[in-house]
Amino acid sequence: MKVPVSRLGFGAAPIGNLFREVSDAEAFGAVEAAWQTGVRYFDTAPHYGLGLSERRLGVALSGRPRAEYVLSTKVGRVLEPSDGVGMDDEGFVVPRHFRRIRDYSADGVKRSIESSLKRLGTDRVEIVYIHDPDDHWASAAGEAYPALEKLRSQGVVGAIGVGMNQWEMPERFVRETDIDVVMLAGRYTLLEQPALVSFLPLCVERGVSVVACGVFNSGLLSKPVVAADAKYNYEEAPSSLVDRARAIAAVCERHGVTLPEAAIQFALGHPAVVSVVIGSRTAEQMTANAAYFATEIPADLWNELKALNLVDPEVPTP
Repeated sequence: MKVPVSRLGFGAAPIGNLFREVSDAEAFGAVEAAWQTGVRYFDTAPHYGLGLSERRLGVALSGRPRAEYVLSTKVGRVLEPSDGVGMDDEGFVVPRHFRRIRDYSADGVKRSIESSLKRLGTDRVEIVYIHDPDDHWASAAGEAYPALEKLRSQGVVGAIGVGMNQWEMPERFVRETDIDVVMLAGRYTLLEQPALVSFLPLCVERGVSVVACGVFNSGLLSKPVVAADAKYNYEEAPSSLVDRARAIAAVCERHGVTLPEAAIQFALGHPAVVSVVIGSRTAEQMTANAAYFATEIPADLWNELKALNLVDPEVPTP
C-alpha cells in the first residue's frame, strides 16, 4: 500500500458516541491505550458523532509526532450547522448541532476535507475514503474520485479509498478507477466470506489494499459466548447466524481460543488485507482487543473450521 498502516488499526466511531455517550476521559484513554499497544493507524469520519469523533481524535493525538501515525477520514457527508434541537437520529448520542448532507461533488469533497482537517487539528490526512456511496455511484465515481485523484497527484492526499458495507460496488471501483485501498465492513469475516470469490482476488491482481473492519459483524462475534440477542449488521441477528456463530465458538473453545480472538485475526490471512480496524470506546476495551489480536491461533483451529464448512474451505488463513 502507498501508505503503510499498522496491522491493527483504531476505529474511532465509538468515541463519537456511537450508541451511547462516552466521556472525553474515556475517549482519550482509548486512544492512549491504542498507542501503547502499538497501533499507529487511526480511522475516523465526519459522520461519526457529527464531527465529535474527529475532534476527540485530533485532541488525543495532538501530542504525538505527526510522522509516526497514519490518519484516515472520509468524504460524502458534509456537515452543515443545524438548530441543535433534539439528538442525532443516526446512531450517535450527540446533540443535533449539525446535519449531514450527502455530497459527492468535487466541491463537497474539498469542503469536507477542509472541515475535517480543522476538526482533527492537522494539515493532512494520509487516506481519504469515499464513504458509503451505495446510491451515489455516478457522483462518487464521476466527481468525488476525480477530485481526490487531483489531490493525490498534488500530494495533498496520500491514498484514495472507498469505505462500504458491501463488496460489489467497491469491486466496480477497483475495476474502473485507480483507487489504492478499500475499507470493507463486515463482508469478509469469520462468519461470512462473500468477498472471497471475486473481489479479494481482483484486489490482489490490481494491487489494491483492503482494510477489514466490522470483523465482529456488529457484535455477533465479539464475545466468547454468543448471546441470543446478539447484533448482526446493527440489527438483531437471525437465529441461523447465531447458531453458526455458536458452532464456530465451540470449535474455538476446543482449541483453547475464544471467538473474538479468532475473529479479530481471521481476515489478515488473506494477502489483500493489510490491516484490521477495531472500534474501541475505552482503554479497557482497546487493551482487550489488542490482547485478542496478539493471541496465537493454532493452525488446527482453521483446519477444523474448514473441514466442518464453517468457513469457506478455500479461504487463506493466518
